Amino acid sequence: MQKYSQTKAFLAIVKASFRSILSNPSALFFSFLFPIIFIFIFGSFGGGGGVHYTIALADNADTTNEVYDSLKANAAFTIKSFRKEDGSIDTAARRKALEKDNISAVVNIIKAKDSSAKNAYEIFFNTTTASARSIDDLRQKFAAILNVIALKKSGGQTGSGVTFKVEQVREYRPIDFVLPGMLGFSILFSTLFGISFTFFQFRQQLILKRFYATPVSRMNILLGIGISRLVFQLINVVMLIALGYFFLHFTLVNDIDTFLEMTLLTIYMLLLLLGVGLIFSSIVKSDTSIPLFINLFAFPQMLLSGTFFPIDVFPNWLQTICRYGLPLSQYNDAIRKISFSGLHLWDCGKELGIMAIWMVIIYAVAIKVFKWE
Repeated sequence: MQKYSQTKAFLAIVKASFRSILSNPSALFFSFLFPIIFIFIFGSFGGGGGVHYTIALADNADTTNEVYDSLKANAAFTIKSFRKEDGSIDTAARRKALEKDNISAVVNIIKAKDSSAKNAYEIFFNTTTASARSIDDLRQKFAAILNVIALKKSGGQTGSGVTFKVEQVREYRPIDFVLPGMLGFSILFSTLFGISFTFFQFRQQLILKRFYATPVSRMNILLGIGISRLVFQLINVVMLIALGYFFLHFTLVNDIDTFLEMTLLTIYMLLLLLGVGLIFSSIVKSDTSIPLFINLFAFPQMLLSGTFFPIDVFPNWLQTICRYGLPLSQYNDAIRKISFSGLHLWDCGKELGIMAIWMVIIYAVAIKVFKWE
């Protein structure tokens, strides 16, 4: 008697499930076209400069003078502090913010040693090419502030010298923040809706029950249906990355190596979301309840996980929840580290570890609640 081939059965399930996905126009629209529209809209933000700047102060900057007071009172500037709880400066975080154009410059204000000198203060800017479009405007705004001070003191004499030190770094474009967030947004909703509805309908139509009665192993049945969805999402991710790289200058630091690591990280996230979809498909009584559960799980993550704007805009207590309590935050942070900062998967231990904890919890629940009929 010929031995039953689990491999052939598994591949047949994958093929049939994948073909059913491609025959669904709404799945194609929301998985491909919808994220592309968002990428072009959000990726075009920030290209024209602006009138407001966030800056940081150097370690030894003099803050007991009218230059600092005027700067602090000027609505065009926000002074961001990188001081830790122990009073020291987090220079690494400040440097990272500077390279990513989260701050426009590190400013040092030094009072002239000679009180009779023409220039009362010396202003030093440490900035990077990531903020290149801001340099001229920053120079003009500081010159205006300093000239006002000079007019009050000396009736027209220039009161300061301004020196810029510009370091050459990779330009951090809006697309470098937007695209990773859109990848997370796309796989979050597409995977949850796809897996939840697919397994619910298969259960309602007794397809899972019929599969269960065949010689195909239960693991192959689940993997066959699930992997077809994962492959579909991976194709979507590849297309979005290619779109960003070739048309919007998305940064892939190490080229193909970075792309492959982003793909592996996406597979990891997709496996986590597969478990969530299995849970939702098992606990609902009707398909009308599925969107409610998905939205309860996905919308807080979409808004709080750094998808459309940085987590830093939230209060400190909420930032802690965002950074450690949401799996999508870990995916967004890790994929941005890999794509722009040039880190590797093994450098993202914290993110991968938190996602692993989520995965253990999710699959423990999924095993408990999953039903074949």
